[in-house]
Amino acid sequence: MGTFAVQSKSISRWIRAGLWALPVSWLVTAWSTLDPQPDQAKDPEAWARFVSSDAYQISHLFGSTAGTILALFGFFALGCSMANSRTGRLAIASMVTAVAGTALLLVPAVISTFATPAIGKAYLGGNQDVMQLEFPASMTGAFLLGLLLAFVGTVLLGIAVWRSHVLPRWAGALWAAGAVVFYVLGVVLGQATTGSSLPSQAAGAVLMAGAGGWIAWSGSRQATTAPDRIG
Repeated sequence: MGTFAVQSKSISRWIRAGLWALPVSWLVTAWSTLDPQPDQAKDPEAWARFVSSDAYQISHLFGSTAGTILALFGFFALGCSMANSRTGRLAIASMVTAVAGTALLLVPAVISTFATPAIGKAYLGGNQDVMQLEFPASMTGAFLLGLLLAFVGTVLLGIAVWRSHVLPRWAGALWAAGAVVFYVLGVVLGQATTGSSLPSQAAGAVLMAGAGGWIAWSGSRQATTAPDRIG
């Protein structure tokens, strides 16, 4: 029993750390979307200068990529924190869906971080044909599938929080609302209109950061009074 108790406390600590990774991940994601890039088709030179700058690579490396990795950690923790609640099955299924989608979104995140600056520098160096570069349709398919899975899984996690009775109900509602604003009114609408991030994307990320902080604070408080259980 002693070994089991030590293992349980160790798992609880990792879950609490993962829950606190949620607000951090969405805050850095919001930061990375604050400065939208110029339209590549209308002003390719401005676009090339923007994506080849150090600020662009830093924001994508520590915002988009690192934020996505932290979100994966947080999704695992959030699902596990509700595993023994009344919505355990929904929480685990939602966690798997959100993790699968977010992992797929790492593909375009990595390409934007490392390949796009190289394209911009090549264009500024006189190789204008590089703007005709086309990525395979499979990458677009992976992005769309990842976006769908991440959106559905994230919204369902909010619903699981709402129904769990172990985490704040309204934090779940705020989380689900933030997901709609971020993915639908931010990412999807931005890609369909300007081809870049919209202010709604940052707003949605801030809402989810607030909800994530509320969830993490509640989970940490309950863990203090019940060490062998999160939530």
